[in-house]
Amino acid sequence: QVQLVESGGGLVQPGGSLRLSCAASGTISSINVMGWYRQAPGKERELVARITRAGVTNYADSVKGRFTISRDNAKYTVYLQMNSLKPEDTAVYYCNVLLANGVAYWGKGTLGTVSS
Repeated sequence: QVQLVESGGGLVQPGGSLRLSCAASGTISSINVMGWYRQAPGKERELVARITRAGVTNYADSVKGRFTISRDNAKYTVYLQMNSLKPEDTAVYYCNVLLANGVAYWGKGTLGTVSS
């Protein structure tokens, strides 16, 4: 079992920044990929960014150049730095980890609201 605790959501004005964190605990030694997904009201959950244990990243086209994902393998923590935020970035952001055996775990989500 893996437990994920997210933090860092909140309310920010357009153009502002938020930094999300997700700390993993439990059976964490086999974590391979760590990532962030989001779900906006009335929309399906979508991938925002993910990063492998080796540091290989990929991003949704809508966030490239604005968001940066990083991870601290020693702390089993993944971060999402979100800059130049737009109202359309408003969503519940979910942390996701994928173990080496293919099992995935989800966090409970943290709300990020971009509004003036």
